[in-house]
Amino acid sequence: MTANPLQYIEDAVLAMPMARTLGLRFTRLAPGDVEIELPMAEAFTFRPGQLQATPVFAVADFAAVSAAGSMLPKDWHNATIDATLKLVAPAVGALLRARGRVVSAGKLLTICAAEVFAVDEEGAETLCATLLGSARNVKPA
Repeated sequence: MTANPLQYIEDAVLAMPMARTLGLRFTRLAPGDVEIELPMAEAFTFRPGQLQATPVFAVADFAAVSAAGSMLPKDWHNATIDATLKLVAPAVGALLRARGRVVSAGKLLTICAAEVFAVDEEGAETLCATLLGSARNVKPA
């Protein structure tokens, strides 16, 4: 089996203390297409069983900007410079699943997006948030 040439993106994200604290898991990593799961954790709720907006934003941002990074030349990196999150339903269930994608890839900026789904114990998904963001692409020094 061939290793994923984009593995460095997952490695970089999961090296971040915030990503480890949230318990993020990559479930798909392809050019312009990333899926990340965040398990429900009581520590991140504002009432029992419902996640507060901060972890919802975080998983959306990680997915969108990781998708943007997957389109960059080797050794480049990126960082969020702007993002807007719209909450459309409560973040309740067993986990959140964020699907990041590239809207428009440019040399300096990449516009990216993510949809976040609340996933129940049976695997049914409910859209709970959508994010539109931009990432600054940084050439290696």
